[in-house]
Amino acid sequence: MAGGVNTPQLAAAVSNAGGVGSFGFAYSTPQRISEDLAATKALTNGPINANFFMFSPVELPEHALQQIAVEALDALPVREHFSLSIPQRPFFPDLDKQLEPIWDQRPAILSFHFGIPPGRIIDKAHALGISVGITATCLEEAIAIHRAGADFVVSQGIEAGGHRGTFEPSANDEQLSTVALAELLVRHCAIPIVAAGGIMSGGDIRAVLAAGAKAAQMGTAFLCADEAGTPPAHRDYLLNRQDRGTVFTKGFSGRFARGIENEFIRRMEGQPTLPFPMQNTMTAPLRQWAGKAGDGEYQSLWAGQAYARSRPMRAGDFMELLNTELAAVPKTNSIVNGKF
Repeated sequence: MAGGVNTPQLAAAVSNAGGVGSFGFAYSTPQRISEDLAATKALTNGPINANFFMFSPVELPEHALQQIAVEALDALPVREHFSLSIPQRPFFPDLDKQLEPIWDQRPAILSFHFGIPPGRIIDKAHALGISVGITATCLEEAIAIHRAGADFVVSQGIEAGGHRGTFEPSANDEQLSTVALAELLVRHCAIPIVAAGGIMSGGDIRAVLAAGAKAAQMGTAFLCADEAGTPPAHRDYLLNRQDRGTVFTKGFSGRFARGIENEFIRRMEGQPTLPFPMQNTMTAPLRQWAGKAGDGEYQSLWAGQAYARSRPMRAGDFMELLNTELAAVPKTNSIVNGKF
């Protein structure tokens, strides 16, 4: 979970409770990455995962298309509260520079979203004793991940919050459920599968384990943890706007991501956007203003489909609860209709 939701305190609490604490370092500077990992190391000896985006080369569209994308944001009723400008190079962080603190700090796991890193990165991680995992949303992507030499696949079901991990944004998305995708990948992949998407309880964990996954990855379930850096308005919508539901939007970043439906998403439906991550850069001032103003209608409230089952508490207590719930569900429990 990028964007400040992950904190050293949250990652450490999860690791201290027997899990793997994670950081989403999508847009982070090398300095911030180094500081976060060092701070976490001071709080735990447990395993940590550092996750990065695999950005694809991108160019600004022709001027006319830029203007149309600008006009869509310019028409928002809160336009007076934020600046608006076309992004300039570099459009995304340099992955090699972002990884410099990884080679120094050596977290247990290095993972990637949106694609496969160069082989030299996987080889270097392995040489330093770091395991590598990569997100897949379909069998074709999972097979490519296996062939690239990764240690495991993060199987992202359609229920997951945040950005879809598809390698190619314009390709057809099979939109398989968390359980269905895990079952498919387990049948055809020789490396471990970690299931992600809509997992909110110990019962949900048991369901993906029954599907053959070796572990479960949870994001939304920890957004309301005491230690999370989730903005107040985001927490409020997770806990008190449970009737909203979630939808996919390209409006915030230029790439499909699932979040709680709000005014911004409704107004941007069908509107043109700049390519990812240029749109993300262009909407940053809006999101920053909304965060400071506590206005959830113009924030990117990323959340999984099952966010209504969020439970606010300390991360360590939540981990204990998950273990209790997991133990209460028999290992022979069957999956009905491919759902939790």
